[in-house]
Amino acid sequence: MTWLYLILAIIGEVVGTTALKASDGFSRWGYGGISILAYAFAFYLLSIVLKTMSVGVAYAIWSGVGVAFVTLIGIVVFGQKLDVFGYLGIVLIVSGVAVLNLLSGSATH
Repeated sequence: MTWLYLILAIIGEVVGTTALKASDGFSRWGYGGISILAYAFAFYLLSIVLKTMSVGVAYAIWSGVGVAFVTLIGIVVFGQKLDVFGYLGIVLIVSGVAVLNLLSGSATH
């Protein structure tokens, strides 16, 4: 159940961040409201995850996967551009998350 909650928390964070961008500095209140609700959902689920997973690992996975997805959404939906170092940074973040999940025994406590 912990991993399901973490995945849902990541989805909430990605939805919240995407809606935050779409809110245009909260000048579009519908998107601003979605952002607030999605972040509340994400933080609630993350708090449940932290009962059984170490905070450093949980946060690394939550933020790392979130960064990768939000970057992809920024490129596809908002037409944002990255240079080669931006892509390299994203690859390093995703690689770090993969190392934590595949090689480290620190994922749960």
